[in-house]
Amino acid sequence: MKRVLVIGGGFAGSTVARKLETRFDVTLVDTKDYFEFTPGILRTLVEPSHLRKIQVMHNHYLKRAKFIRSEVSELRLNEATLDDGKKISFDYAVICSGSKYNSPIKEQDVVIATRAEHLRKASSALSKAKDVVIIGGGLVGVELAAEIACRHKNVTIIQARERLMERQPAKAAKYAERFLLKQGVQIRYNELVKGKNSRTFTTDKGSASADIAFWCTGISPNFDFMKRHFGNALNERGMIKVNDRLQVLGAKHVFSAGDVTDRMEEKTAQNAERQAKVVVRNILALESGNPLAGYVSKSTPIVLSLGKWRGILTKGDFVWYGFLPAFLKWAVERREMLKLRF
Repeated sequence: MKRVLVIGGGFAGSTVARKLETRFDVTLVDTKDYFEFTPGILRTLVEPSHLRKIQVMHNHYLKRAKFIRSEVSELRLNEATLDDGKKISFDYAVICSGSKYNSPIKEQDVVIATRAEHLRKASSALSKAKDVVIIGGGLVGVELAAEIACRHKNVTIIQARERLMERQPAKAAKYAERFLLKQGVQIRYNELVKGKNSRTFTTDKGSASADIAFWCTGISPNFDFMKRHFGNALNERGMIKVNDRLQVLGAKHVFSAGDVTDRMEEKTAQNAERQAKVVVRNILALESGNPLAGYVSKSTPIVLSLGKWRGILTKGDFVWYGFLPAFLKWAVERREMLKLRF
């Protein structure tokens, strides 16, 4: 059996591992021993019991693939080195290492909003907090602000841009703004956080006090293990350069999918899964000698919740808001988790 190494167990990595494990000797390497439905992690901050609903162990849904909890420290053309020094040889590799928030503030002073473990640990501190600062007014910042404000906290969003959710239609941003203002959220536009002193964040326009703060901006890909041998395959932001068949530049047997690629599209779970399916198809095509499929970016729906009972759905310029988008997000989460559990 040919060997396939999958790096990262998010939406893209878990999809590739599941779909190839019956045809190849698959090894999945992830820093967590579970898959996590990341669009649902913000709810865990105010509802810690929600965490068990959005996590499933990799070894539960993988029937034949081998799972290793570790981190890849270096990738070569046909071999990966893990952080404990162990080496894994492969015939194909699929890089789905995802992205992270890069905060200029020390991690002990701010909660990184995309890490469920950070959010779970912050839940107790939030329950005692009065003043909350959210740095970043994109999709994550807006969703998080809504979750917290609905729990009657004093919430301030510090947003570097002139409006919320700058890549979404203006109509969606306006609805989110109205909702948040109605909940008592203060929104400060065109303002940059520069540092922190005690419980006060300094900005280029003043300051903001917080008992707890959340960092929701400045995404960067996880690419350190690529630097030494695949430096030419990284763009200026550290994203992996791929062709339209999602092959990494300079290595036809190495593919990439998800947030870490340089594809110019929204970094969503839906797009990560779409890319993963193309990667699976192309690895099978290489084995059978068939033509490879091209990946075509397209507009896909984006759904965010505003607390439990309101939400926004966008697709291109189309905007739909109210109860039904919130219900749709819940239904998608439930469907995805059932798919992995049974």
